[in-house]
Amino acid sequence: NPHPPNLMFPIIILALWGILMTSSICLRQTDLKALIAYSSVSHMGLVAAAIIVQTPWGLTGAMTLMVAHGLTSSALFALANTNYERTHTRTLLLVRGLQLAFPLMSTWWLLTNLTNMAMPPTINLLGELFIISTLFNWSTPTIIITGMGTLITATYSLYMFLMTQRGSISTQFQLLPPTHTREHLNLTLHLLPLGLLIMKPALVSGL
Repeated sequence: NPHPPNLMFPIIILALWGILMTSSICLRQTDLKALIAYSSVSHMGLVAAAIIVQTPWGLTGAMTLMVAHGLTSSALFALANTNYERTHTRTLLLVRGLQLAFPLMSTWWLLTNLTNMAMPPTINLLGELFIISTLFNWSTPTIIITGMGTLITATYSLYMFLMTQRGSISTQFQLLPPTHTREHLNLTLHLLPLGLLIMKPALVSGL
């Protein structure tokens, strides 16, 4: 039976509602790590809905997005920690303009945020497309919720990048320690698999 039992309808509705709610919470966050954490909850709403629908496409998409988001979210937390170690604050209003101090780290921020909003050629896009197609096939109106979720995700991802990297650096940060090779290696090992797995997504899709 390709359709979930009626008992599962409320859970799917809650998962879809959760996508919108947690994405919206991200738009008003002042704490960098809280923003990333709520972003994870939002993506897991997609995964939960896809698993409950119980179709091959849904399970493939859920598996792919879980692996993709595991790497993406980990990279975002790693980046947030590099900021925290130097500035000792997680408040977005204070941690701004860091592109001037750490231009290479700013590149990692941009790439990771684009990955978080499912930029091709990462497997995040593959996972989200599978899940959105599955939910659309199950019930057409879900495209409104998943579409809005994708739009809000793009908004808060760009908001996070602009708040932390652009603008003038706060005057309280006079001497910031430079970034280390281990930090750049760490982020390379997060983002490289996300870009390369699209060549053989069967490795993570559970097919």
